[in-house]
Amino acid sequence: MKTSKVPVVALSMASVDDEIASLRAAAQKAREEAAQLEKAMGKEVSDTSDKNANAKATTTAAAVPIKLSADEVKNSLSSIDFSSGNASAQISGLDSLSSSQKLGLWKAALTTSVNTNSPSPLRPYPVTLNFLEQRTAGKITSKSLGVSGEDDVSLDDFKYATLYITGGASVAGVAALAFLPENIGATVCYFAALIPILWLGVGSTAPGLIAGAIAASRGTSEEREEQEDRVCRHEAGHFLCGYLCGLPIKSYQTNDLGIPCVEFYPATDGEGRGREFTPEEIAILSVVAMSGSVAEVQKFGVAKGGQNDLIALDQYYRNSKEFIGAEKQQNLTRWGALTAYNIINANMDKFERLVDAFKAKKSVEDCIAAIEGAN
Repeated sequence: MKTSKVPVVALSMASVDDEIASLRAAAQKAREEAAQLEKAMGKEVSDTSDKNANAKATTTAAAVPIKLSADEVKNSLSSIDFSSGNASAQISGLDSLSSSQKLGLWKAALTTSVNTNSPSPLRPYPVTLNFLEQRTAGKITSKSLGVSGEDDVSLDDFKYATLYITGGASVAGVAALAFLPENIGATVCYFAALIPILWLGVGSTAPGLIAGAIAASRGTSEEREEQEDRVCRHEAGHFLCGYLCGLPIKSYQTNDLGIPCVEFYPATDGEGRGREFTPEEIAILSVVAMSGSVAEVQKFGVAKGGQNDLIALDQYYRNSKEFIGAEKQQNLTRWGALTAYNIINANMDKFERLVDAFKAKKSVEDCIAAIEGAN
């Protein structure tokens, strides 16, 4: 009888040990999942059970600094032709310089924290308007980004402007026939009749030009110096985030104000046109598209130059491999704005050097040197 009891006790103890081991394994898995969720949400990991492992992970997630001066970085870029728009050549050249540790921030957002609190800054997660506002100290909102539907020029402004243009042209035509010599009067009348037609033509194809003219006539246009600063910050935001995300440059040309404007290829391989975008590419495009408006908001409190970026982003969403509904589009747009805000804030010294480079109308090489060069 005694020998028969021993195995029973042994079996019972083994079962308890197995259950305890199972519970411990489940608890460890739960902690790991919680840590991953915190990382994805851009928070500090609260699990302190293995400080050495966390410290090692943080070290791995940091961008590799370089010790080259801005001039040395610029010289190393001399073999790359950024004006040709050759994406593959750009990528190959920049990748080579990165491998030789002459560049430390090219594509850095893909594999490092780029000085933000998140080890994976390009991993999307749901972002509500309240969350966006809270995480940006109230700076980034739908209104400040210019997506709330409140425009400087309303539909009524277009309507009344059209009426004034048509009425003024009619009066001018009649007056020309009445008071000018016959041939001259008829010519002036014909030209006056063309003005409303031209107005409507321009308004239907380029409404932004009409809006700018209306705003200028009302005295709401910005001073030239402030406008240039706004454009420089907008483009610097695009350049910084686009470079850190590894997008090759498609064009770099000056606008009407003489300020360089950068346009990136919509994919890190430079082959984004004519194909569908992966979720990873959509995430990058969301950040880069919103970075210009975010950069404006940080200085001026409201963005005024992001409408074209939003239109382009909407087109990217339509070309996504995975269907992106209206709610997910809004989430991605808000997440892109928050991520751009975090990246720019975490690299403010580089951003301000970029702004100075744009104001001085510097080259692409100078802009990259402003980002990469040691202080």
